[in-house]
Amino acid sequence: MDSEDDVQTVGIWGMGGAGKTTLARAVFDHISIWFEGNSFVENVRECSKGSLSGLKKLQKQVLKDVLNDQSIHVTSISDGINKMKKTMPGRKVLVVLDDVDDIDQLEALAGNANWFKPGSRIIITTRDKQVLIAQGVNADNIYNISLLSREEAICLFSRHAFRREVPIQGYEELSGKVVHYAAGLPLTVKVLGSFLYGITDQPKWVDTLERLKTIPLEKTLKKLEISYDGLENDHKEIFLDVACILKGEPKDKAIKILEGCGFHAQIGLEVLEQKSLINILDYGTLSMHDHLEEMGRNIVRRLHPDEPNRHSRLWVKKEIEEILINDLGTKATRSMNLMYPGIHPAIVMKSLRKMKELRLLCVFDGNKTWEIDEGVEYLPNSLRSLNWSGFALSCLPQTFQANNLVNLEMPWSYISQLWEGGERKVLEKLRFIDLFSSKLRTFDLGMTRNLETLNLKIHAPVGSLKKLTSLKLNGCSRFEYVGVSIHQNSLAMLELIVEPLGICPLHPNSNLPKFKHQCKYGEVLPLSGGNIEKLISFGLCACTNLESFSASICGLQHLTALTLEGCIPEVPKDLWKLESLEQLTLSMKEINHLPDNICMLKHLKYLDLKSCWLLEQLPMDLGGLQCLEELHLTDCISLRDIPNNICKLKFLKKLHLPYCIQVEKLPEELGPQVWSCSILKSITNFKKSKLPKLKFLKVSGSKVVEMSDGSQKTRCKYCDMLLAKESNTSLKKHITKPFCKALKNDPESQQTQISNDGRIFHYNVDAVRDRIAKFVI
Repeated sequence: MDSEDDVQTVGIWGMGGAGKTTLARAVFDHISIWFEGNSFVENVRECSKGSLSGLKKLQKQVLKDVLNDQSIHVTSISDGINKMKKTMPGRKVLVVLDDVDDIDQLEALAGNANWFKPGSRIIITTRDKQVLIAQGVNADNIYNISLLSREEAICLFSRHAFRREVPIQGYEELSGKVVHYAAGLPLTVKVLGSFLYGITDQPKWVDTLERLKTIPLEKTLKKLEISYDGLENDHKEIFLDVACILKGEPKDKAIKILEGCGFHAQIGLEVLEQKSLINILDYGTLSMHDHLEEMGRNIVRRLHPDEPNRHSRLWVKKEIEEILINDLGTKATRSMNLMYPGIHPAIVMKSLRKMKELRLLCVFDGNKTWEIDEGVEYLPNSLRSLNWSGFALSCLPQTFQANNLVNLEMPWSYISQLWEGGERKVLEKLRFIDLFSSKLRTFDLGMTRNLETLNLKIHAPVGSLKKLTSLKLNGCSRFEYVGVSIHQNSLAMLELIVEPLGICPLHPNSNLPKFKHQCKYGEVLPLSGGNIEKLISFGLCACTNLESFSASICGLQHLTALTLEGCIPEVPKDLWKLESLEQLTLSMKEINHLPDNICMLKHLKYLDLKSCWLLEQLPMDLGGLQCLEELHLTDCISLRDIPNNICKLKFLKKLHLPYCIQVEKLPEELGPQVWSCSILKSITNFKKSKLPKLKFLKVSGSKVVEMSDGSQKTRCKYCDMLLAKESNTSLKKHITKPFCKALKNDPESQQTQISNDGRIFHYNVDAVRDRIAKFVI
């Protein structure tokens, strides 16, 4: 604000009644003496509403105030703009535009910074942040006004109720309750303080507070409702759903529910947030001020205050149960939220027959088990979002067509199949499914072609997933975790970690290998047809047909990054089919060779083989990887030689061979003396090498260390400590150190020792000597 070199515009943004005008007035009164002309324009929204004459009147006010000339006349909006452009640049001015709600108002009253002399300041108050953004107000100059703290609210209330800074004796507790109701909103604090001023009868205070629980303060609601009135119809509906049903829900969940109801939820919530009608908490939860919630619920109630069955939204448990028990449902009800019902689900569904236009149903039924007779099950076909946690039936009602259903959430439910007898119904509109921890056993995703999000716990194969963007299959016999994500401008990647599993719960007598998988998959847009189906098409039981397993992975034709880790017994045979592959990481302890056709991966830039303990040699035609830039061979303890044709890798920049303990030399064509350095960690000078791009070579751990005194020692690959090679005592002491994991839980253990941090180490000293090469460098 101190700069005299430019014109600055400042925005004060916040909900109605939060004190924006009061703050702007205080700033105006404090700094206006520093300017050559000033104008405070109140109620811009109200004064300009409905006609252009209102804006002309406001332009005239600004010109008269700034120029101190009462004779100025404005014939039209354009005339007012021209007069301001002509006269304002001559003086440094302070202009406050209060309660702006449309960019047209700003274009008429403060269109551009070049209208004003450098050093001028324009202050705008608004409930709609988008107005400030559209005007080009710098984000650092937009201030979201804070509500009052409890101490500030007590002080403000006392000024109006007691004409002093603190409550009078005996009224401290009641004043605290009033302030709690106001929830930091200055308007409510002032209105209630003024209303209670002069009332010395404490029971009347108590009565006022009790009344506010059911009948909100009209003056506050009227002020707040101005923001609601300015919304488009769809955004009004979203606001009412948040106020009555969705406040406190995670934003992501609320978006699914609202999109299920046919709204453009992402944009709608952003609009409500910009207009200060809702806010998103740091952890992603929908929230709104208590009085805005009251306002929304009052809007729903006021047309039929004594007939809740005619309300568009139902959220009061007592009212809902009375309507359901007495079968008073009507077409008026669009949304209903019933928490922990004390009535039988059959009663709920029976009364739903009259709610023909119900689009959103939320029921949280806990973990109760109900017996339900056939013939009473019913759900309206109008439902677009069905959220029934703990649903008591084993399948959806036969009469429920679900042809409008977009969002289906039934976690912790007893549902075992969607429809009795496995009936197939095409659900073209269904986009979101959450059946986590349900009893679902079969589910044909081929009937949900537009599915985007799936959260299941099942033990059965799944079908077509062409539009799937996220997938969770927690608790499946085969998959421990599957995450599928679709991204713009990112690599198509697959990470698969495989661990052995003792028995398949579905096929305990199967002779096929049994594994547990952790899987992450990401795909680029546009979608590669069928990739995800291929990924999980080999079934979700633990039994693994290795040929099908290989075919499923190698069928991901557009994959650019692949990681395979764990107890996979062989490398997929057809990796050469992954023509787009650029990154390949294999950490497979049981493989002893790589398929020769891996050298046909013409686009591969990064190859990482780590802890492939049984791998003895690399493909002889490794030089065929024309684009390879990095080759990492880490802890391949059985690998003996590096093929000479590695020197054909003209683009190779990095070659890492740490802890390849059997490798004694590298191809001579790499350059002189590269292989003779006994304690070599890295080499960076390869001017004479036939690999012109090579910048870094790491071969630590590949040889025995020769000490200066002629003795031979070994170096522990886990902590780099030097040990006497022939000394049992040295090894015995070393492997019990807390930081060394070299022989922890050795399968041939004969001795046990507890380390300083309480961990137990098992080891066999003779076995250590026999297998020393596996544990030291």
